[in-house]
Amino acid sequence: MIGRLLTHGSARKALDLSLAAAAILLFLLNLRRAGERAGRAAERLDARERNDAVHRQMLDAAARRPADRGALADRLRDGRF
Repeated sequence: MIGRLLTHGSARKALDLSLAAAAILLFLLNLRRAGERAGRAAERLDARERNDAVHRQMLDAAARRPADRGALADRLRDGRF
């Protein structure tokens, strides 16, 4: 019975159209998911760049710190701190 329906012209066209519509729908859903993944990756990259900038600032500050109390006192007296 199904074989007879598939050989009928209008049923075959309806099946072809429904298969094409399903393929297009799946393609669009996959595009949406890929866009979401790309957006999350961009957010992670932005967060990582911000964290790296803060870390770099901390390292720069640590490199400029006085070596001991005497050096700190000298900097405070000279007004360079």
